[in-house]
Amino acid sequence: MIAVGAALAALALFVAACGSGGTGARDEGPAHASAAAGAVASSPPSPSDDYRRVDPVALIKSDPQVSDSVRRELQPCDGDYPVDVSYGKLTGGPVDDVVINVLTCADAVGIGSYVYRDEDGAFRNVFKSEESPVYAEIDRGTLSVTRQYYEKGDPISSPSGEIVTPYRWKAGRFAAGQPTRNEYSKSAGGGPSPVPDS
Repeated sequence: MIAVGAALAALALFVAACGSGGTGARDEGPAHASAAAGAVASSPPSPSDDYRRVDPVALIKSDPQVSDSVRRELQPCDGDYPVDVSYGKLTGGPVDDVVINVLTCADAVGIGSYVYRDEDGAFRNVFKSEESPVYAEIDRGTLSVTRQYYEKGDPISSPSGEIVTPYRWKAGRFAAGQPTRNEYSKSAGGGPSPVPDS
């Protein structure tokens, strides 16, 4: 009987809390006209005037700075090319810069990273790294290049860590900043650690 009374008291408190104040996630009633108008007005943002989409595969294949080995590896995987493309401000040009990463089909390992800058309407290669495995990203206006490294005995699926190097555009080229070294844990999937002797 006491348990039933406690349950009813808890239910009463829950109902009272939900009904008071009107600050919960769900307030019933008709939507205000201003709220409905705001919902219609909030459409997805359109691309800026600084954005110009490129064909990354054509850009890579026509670029004489890209090595023959990367061009040979750049083949479709199940009908789609293994390239990642990012657009953003890196060099201060009038049009967003383009970062392209070329990956392998089998395991998506980065085999080449490139940055293209618009110069007089044409995109020119201003950065390349083909030290596989490599991957480049735009991080708050900085080019961030990650290179995984392997120690003796590491399988291809389990590198020992990574070195992340920031690059900033200075005097018409990218200058490397201070790299960060991240060492991966070897304990994942390795089973429980032994308990030390007491």
